[in-house]
Amino acid sequence: MAVTLFLLLAIGGISFPAGAVERLRVLALFPGKVLVDVDGRNRLLKTGNPTPDGMLLISANARGAVIEVDGRRQSYTLDRRVGGSFEGPELQEVQIWRDIHGAYRTHGTVNGRGTDMLVDTGATSVAMSEMEATRLGINYRKQGRRTGVNTASGFANAYSIVLDQIRVGEIELRQVDAVVIEGSAPRQVLWGMSFLNQVEMEKKGELMLLRSKF
Repeated sequence: MAVTLFLLLAIGGISFPAGAVERLRVLALFPGKVLVDVDGRNRLLKTGNPTPDGMLLISANARGAVIEVDGRRQSYTLDRRVGGSFEGPELQEVQIWRDIHGAYRTHGTVNGRGTDMLVDTGATSVAMSEMEATRLGINYRKQGRRTGVNTASGFANAYSIVLDQIRVGEIELRQVDAVVIEGSAPRQVLWGMSFLNQVEMEKKGELMLLRSKF
C-alpha cells in the first residue's frame, strides 16, 4: 500500500521562463508519483512522463522527490524550503561535540519519542536494547524479524526492524533499518550507519558536523 506523506513545504517565488510553471508546491508523495499544486491547480506527476509545460518527475518515494522543471532538477523533502533563485534547498546541519569520554552523544527522536543517541560508525545499523524499544513504543516482536548480532560482549539475539522516523535537530530520515537487541544493552540508542550513510559527516577537532544530503 502506498504511503502518503503530506509535506509542510511551501515553494515561494521560484522563477521560471514565461509561459512555464510559476509556482509549484508539493502536496503528497507516493512511490513513483507526486501530487503537486502548480499555479493553484493540483496535478499528479508520474515518473518518466513529461508534461507539456516542461515538468518531469525523475524519482519519488516516501522520503522525497526529484522534479525537473524546464531542464532544471530540484529535490523536495519534508520541511525543506526553496528560495527564489532555484539554487536548491537549504541543507540542514547538526553539530555534536565530543564529550569527556571521547564520544559523540546527542538527543533525538525515534518514531516521535525522545531518546539519547550515541554516534557509532562501527555499527552497521541503528541499534537499541529491547528495554529502550519498549519505552519507545516499538512492537519489535510483532513487526521485526528474528536475527542475531555480534556485540562487544559476544553474540546476542536481536530483531531486525524498520523505524518509521529518526530525527536529530533539523535532520529527519524515514524508514531507517535498525536492530533491537535482547537485554538491557546498549544503554543508549546507537546511531549506526543505516542512518549515517544517508547524511554527510565532517569532523573538525572536537566537533562533528552532520549535514543532510538533499
